[in-house]
Amino acid sequence: MVSFNLLLAVALAYVAFLFVIAFAAERSAEKGSGAWLRSPWIYTLSLSIYCTAWTFYGAVGYAARSGLEYLTIYLGPTVVMIGWWWVLRKLVRIGRSQRITSIADLVSSRFGKSTALGVMVTLMMVVAATPYLALQLQSVTLSFAVFADAAGDSWLSEDLTRSALWVALGLAVFTIIFGTRNLDANERHHGIVMAIAVEAVVKLCALVAVGVFVVWGVAGGFGPMIDLIDTSDIAQWQQSSGRWVGLTFLSGAAFLTLPRMFQVLVVENANEKNLITASWAFPLYLLTMSLFVVPIAVVGLKILPEGSNPDLFVLTIPLSQGLDGLAIFSFLGGFSSATSMVIVATIALATMISNHIVTPLWLSSKGPGAVVSGDIRQLVIGARRLSIAGVLLLGYIYFRLSGGGEALAAIGLISFAGVVQVLPAMIGGIFWRGATRWGAVAGITVGFVIWAWSLFLPSFGPDGILPQTVIDHGPFGIAALRPQALFGITEIDPLIHALMWSMLLNSVAFFFGSVLTFPQPLERLQGAQFVNIFEHSEGARAWTTSTAEAEDLLIMAQRILGSNEAQVLFQQEAQRQGKAGYLPEVTPEFVQNLERELAGSVGAATAHAMVGQFIQGASVSVEDLIAVADEAAQIMEYSNRLEQKSAEQERTARQLRDANEKLTQLSIQKDAFLSQISHELRTPMTSIRSFSEILREGGMSDEELSKYSGIIHDEAMRLTRLLDDLLDLSVLENGQVTLNMAQGNLKTVIDRAVSATAHSPTAITVKRRDGEETIPLYTDLDRLTQVFINLIANAGKYCDAKRPVLRIEPRKVAGEWVVDFIDNGAGITKENQQVIFEKFSRLSDHRKAGGAGLGLAICREIMTRLGGTITYLPGQGGAAFRVVLPPAVNPVLTR
Repeated sequence: MVSFNLLLAVALAYVAFLFVIAFAAERSAEKGSGAWLRSPWIYTLSLSIYCTAWTFYGAVGYAARSGLEYLTIYLGPTVVMIGWWWVLRKLVRIGRSQRITSIADLVSSRFGKSTALGVMVTLMMVVAATPYLALQLQSVTLSFAVFADAAGDSWLSEDLTRSALWVALGLAVFTIIFGTRNLDANERHHGIVMAIAVEAVVKLCALVAVGVFVVWGVAGGFGPMIDLIDTSDIAQWQQSSGRWVGLTFLSGAAFLTLPRMFQVLVVENANEKNLITASWAFPLYLLTMSLFVVPIAVVGLKILPEGSNPDLFVLTIPLSQGLDGLAIFSFLGGFSSATSMVIVATIALATMISNHIVTPLWLSSKGPGAVVSGDIRQLVIGARRLSIAGVLLLGYIYFRLSGGGEALAAIGLISFAGVVQVLPAMIGGIFWRGATRWGAVAGITVGFVIWAWSLFLPSFGPDGILPQTVIDHGPFGIAALRPQALFGITEIDPLIHALMWSMLLNSVAFFFGSVLTFPQPLERLQGAQFVNIFEHSEGARAWTTSTAEAEDLLIMAQRILGSNEAQVLFQQEAQRQGKAGYLPEVTPEFVQNLERELAGSVGAATAHAMVGQFIQGASVSVEDLIAVADEAAQIMEYSNRLEQKSAEQERTARQLRDANEKLTQLSIQKDAFLSQISHELRTPMTSIRSFSEILREGGMSDEELSKYSGIIHDEAMRLTRLLDDLLDLSVLENGQVTLNMAQGNLKTVIDRAVSATAHSPTAITVKRRDGEETIPLYTDLDRLTQVFINLIANAGKYCDAKRPVLRIEPRKVAGEWVVDFIDNGAGITKENQQVIFEKFSRLSDHRKAGGAGLGLAICREIMTRLGGTITYLPGQGGAAFRVVLPPAVNPVLTR
């Protein structure tokens, strides 16, 4: 007999095994060697989260109670995968092009990126999914109770409650570890998906193993099994055609709208071609899962004592026959079914809560200003972790309130009926351009209210939430509003009754709400893009040029994407536009691109709202109006040609304009430079000449002689330094410099640079990351030290903060080691950022700062000769320079 402790040890070992699988998959994906993780077979197996504990355990109980009606739960998804393949492909394409993160994001993005609509769908999905989560907790606790009872230790309700709490806590920990590691929707949860794929195999093999044992081990073979089925009450069951059609529709619609299914079906889909394999492989998986349901139900009813719970026949039959190993294997199958559903469902719900509720509320309280780089990213990750725990807590509370008994028997179908209320808005939105936000709001609201009134609230049982008198006679005695007999329609199954009225009135409200209202411009654009996604896969352009500065957008992007990711995104766009540095031109295309990147992390609606804080209005361009008004191929082709030519001309004009501005600034700087150089040369030479004449006259004391000769010496040294800078720059520009390459360490170079500037009159407080500076170098260490000294000295000269501070931060960006020098001053204006590395540039009065303004030009030439770069880094608050270190590889040693 299996002891409870042994069963618990097996469950913990299985969870540890899943941890290893998930961790290995995550590491493989991080190393870039996880192409197999995106295979169509892994994708197909991940769809198995549709088969939850309700399917694994409950299908047998369903068959025992309702005959072959259980097949409707499998027929619905099969019809969708085979007959609605074009709908699935469209959803996946929309998800990829619009960077959709959840089903709430899909609906809100389609209808003008409405935050309010996203909140509505999110709350509806949380409410509808809560009972289903409770069901999974119940299935696991009941399976534990079966083994405890078999060992002679019958559990009380307190034992079930305590067990459910521990299961919820364990699932929360696992989901938080592997479900919130990545924020971007394109950075998929490879560990979670791989663990689900393994669980799919486990639960399939477990159910098949029990089925094979029942047919050939208990019934005596296929022929005797058929005879048992023929003589069973299941074969005599009279099925209602209306209920069959209703349940098939319900399961198919839920397959599309369940948050967990949308997560794996659309969000986690790396390649829409995976649908080709899944369209036949997943129905085959469902067929195999359903193959032995009736035999297990028939044998369970025959050999087990009357009154046994048929939902647990897959466990109790092996235990009754003394096959403890098979019973444990079956337990793991049910455990896999429950845990995989809970993990993915909580990830999907947590994503919706963080993107559509927490982040918008936090942003509205903070305002549009930037605070800390990456602060929103940390907020979203923290919100998702708390949401995972909160959603599981809601499931546990529902489990407690419902008593974990008969009220949960049909809860799977009740949850299905709740989530499908989003179906009219979703399907209508991707096929009907006339659908509007108000139509979607009206339909979802009406459908959800009817579902809650007629199905969800009565699920708590008699006098649970609704008094029995209300259920029997309606509120205030109004019979037409009885929850299970709306408008006087009686003698209909309560589930079909609620499904019929909710979907009918939902669709009617959606249609008339759309017909009677007019969509806003952004809704029309999104509608054109969604409906005609295969013609417009790049996403709608909804922004025109604005007064927004690229640096402001960079600061905002850093708050969500993090510093490095945002800088790489902006630098790539600048390079595409033919500009140097990190700040591109703020064009409509770039703003739209930026919004799509942000949408992958915080959802389309929140990203649109954040970008809208900086962009003055969301206007519609002429090209977009043409796309909305007439989509004939000829016009679209002509429009695209015009757009391409216009973009090329605009890019060329922008480059010429930038070059002209730069030449103008350089001309001014050159005149100022020549004036400054003449002053710098004339002043020491005048001093030398004057005091030399004094010395020639003689007749002075030793003290005066020492004083005047010292002045001559200092002025000569000043003149020498100036000439050295000019010669050094000339040598570097002509490529005549000799580099003394040697192995070294970054920490040593920074130490030398800091020490050299420590006693300067303009010394600045330096903050370092000593533990991150042990980076090997192979370069001219003296020249690199010269660059660092110049940057530290410049920060001391020009930082205008009351307490000047310079941060020196080494880090790895895009595979390269960089060192950032960031002060806490006012920074450098956008105009000066273009010319600060030119040899004629100057940022302020050099008489005040000292020097001839050649330092940064020399630094640029040195880094070019060393094989690295130096650039200005915008968006950091103060003046910031990034030095990209040369590769730490000796080419001679690598030959």
